[in-house]
Amino acid sequence: MFRRFVPPAGPSRGLALAQLTNSIGDGAYYVCSTLYFTRIVGLSPTQVGFGLTLGWALGTLAGVPLGHLADRRGPRGVAVLLAVATAVAVAGFALARSFPAFLVAACVYTVCQCGLVASRQALLAGVVDAAGRTKARAYLQSTANAGIAIGAAVGGVALQFDTEAAYLSAFALDALTFLGAALVLRRLPLVPGVERAGDGEPALGVLRDRPYAVITVLNSVMMLYMPLLSVVLPLWVVEHTAAPRWMVAGLMVVNTVTVVLFQVSVANRVTDLDSAVRMVRVSGVLLLAACAVFALSAGGLAAWAAVAVLLAGALLQAVGEMMLASGFWEVSFGLAPEGRHGQYQGFFGSGISVARTVGPLLLTALVIGGGAVGWLVLGGLFLLASLATAPAVAWARRTRPATV
Repeated sequence: MFRRFVPPAGPSRGLALAQLTNSIGDGAYYVCSTLYFTRIVGLSPTQVGFGLTLGWALGTLAGVPLGHLADRRGPRGVAVLLAVATAVAVAGFALARSFPAFLVAACVYTVCQCGLVASRQALLAGVVDAAGRTKARAYLQSTANAGIAIGAAVGGVALQFDTEAAYLSAFALDALTFLGAALVLRRLPLVPGVERAGDGEPALGVLRDRPYAVITVLNSVMMLYMPLLSVVLPLWVVEHTAAPRWMVAGLMVVNTVTVVLFQVSVANRVTDLDSAVRMVRVSGVLLLAACAVFALSAGGLAAWAAVAVLLAGALLQAVGEMMLASGFWEVSFGLAPEGRHGQYQGFFGSGISVARTVGPLLLTALVIGGGAVGWLVLGGLFLLASLATAPAVAWARRTRPATV
C-alpha cells in the first residue's frame, strides 16, 4: 500500500523527495510566521499583510524571467540556486527586527519561491516524459500536502511555547529543509539549457501567447479555492455557524488527508488534453456544489448538523480541487513548447500568486459579507471558469503544431 504514495524509482522520486523536504519547513513557517512577526518583532498585522502582498506581487512578475533563465541555463542549476536563496531569505526573516528589513526579506523570499516553482517544473518536464508529467506532478502535490501537515504539527509545538526561541527554531527548520531540497535536486539528472530564440522570435514568447494567457486567467479564478480554505472558511465557521471552533482545523485535516491519499489516483484518469478539459469541467460542478453546501451550514443548524454539513462541503471541495489540479497540470504542460517549460510554468504559476494576493480581500467581502448569496456567486465563478476552459484550450491547440 505504501507504494501508492511513492513515485517509482528515478527522477520523479527525487523530485518528490525534494518537495517533501522543503514542504515540511514550509508547514512550520506558515503556522508560525504571522504570530512571530506581530508578537515577537512587533509589526502590525497591516504591515505584515502589506509586506507579503507586495512580495507575492513581485514574485508573480519574477516567475516568467526566472523560468526563462531556467530554460536557458538549465533548470537543475537554477532550481538549486533558488532553493539556497530561499533558505537565505528565511534566515533573513529570523534576523529582521524592523519593517524595512522584513519587507526586504519578504520580497526576496517570495521572488525566490516563485522562481523555484517555475524552475522545478521545468526540471520535471526535462527528466520525465510527456506522458508521465501529470502523474509525477500529482505525486509532488501529494507529498507537498503530507510535508506541510508534518511541518504544521512542528509549528504547533512552537506556537504552544510561544517564545522567540521556539519561533526561531521553526524558521531554522524551514531554512534547513530548503538546503536539504537543494542537495536532493543537485542529484537529479542534468537537463541542458536551450539555445536563444531565433531572429524575430521573442525571448519571452509566453507573454505573446494570448490563448495561454486566457487559460492562466481562468486558472487564477479556479485557484480562489486556496484563500477559500485558508481565510474564508475559518471566518465562516467561527462567525456564521454553530460548529465548534476546532472544526477549522478539522476541515484542513480533511482536505490534506484526502489530497495525500487520492491525488495520484485522480491524476491517473488524465491522459491527454481532452480528458484534462473534461476533468476541469467536472471540478467546476463540484466546487459549485461545495459552495452551496457550505452556504447551508449557517441556516440555524444545531452544532452537530453544522459539523456534518461542513464535512460534506469539505469532501466535495477536496475532490473538486484534485480534479482541477490534475486537469490544469496536463493543460499547462501540454500546451507549452518543449524547451520553454520554465517561462510557461512561471507564467501559469502566476495564477496562484494572483489568487493569494487578491483572494483574501475579495472572498472575505463576497462570502463573509454576502452570506449564502456570496457563496453561490463564488460557486458560479468556479463553474463559469471551468466551462470556459474548453474553448480556451481549443483556441490554444489551433495555434500549436498538429501533434498537440
